Amino acid sequence: QVQLVESGGGLVQAGGSLRLSCAASGLTFSNYAMGWFRQAPGKERKFVGTVSGNDFSTYYTDSVKGRFTVSRDNAKNTVWLQMNSLKPEDTAVYYCAAGSRTTIYSGIRYYTRSEDMNYWGKGTLVTVSS
Repeated sequence: QVQLVESGGGLVQAGGSLRLSCAASGLTFSNYAMGWFRQAPGKERKFVGTVSGNDFSTYYTDSVKGRFTVSRDNAKNTVWLQMNSLKPEDTAVYYCAAGSRTTIYSGIRYYTRSEDMNYWGKGTLVTVSS
């Protein structure tokens, strides 16, 4: 059974940093691209960033480029989301997800849609105060 468990959320002041972790089990971790998504109160879940399973290439939504970094360790079955220079608009529940493909790019588009992901964690809440 595949499990993705997020941790590291909490309350932080604007300008601060947080590091989210996602521990995966029940899957061959290196075969899956890993993604982070977030859902703000009353809004749809949206893509944040992703990292491929093999060459560790990454891709981010524009609003977090230069502030957030996705990384992974295939030996530890873990993916991280380092969030710096946090803003109140980053407040959301953050979800870890495992994609059905090792890579993050199809040659036409990046895999950034929720339907591109096969497995999901339950989320961790990040609150950024102003």
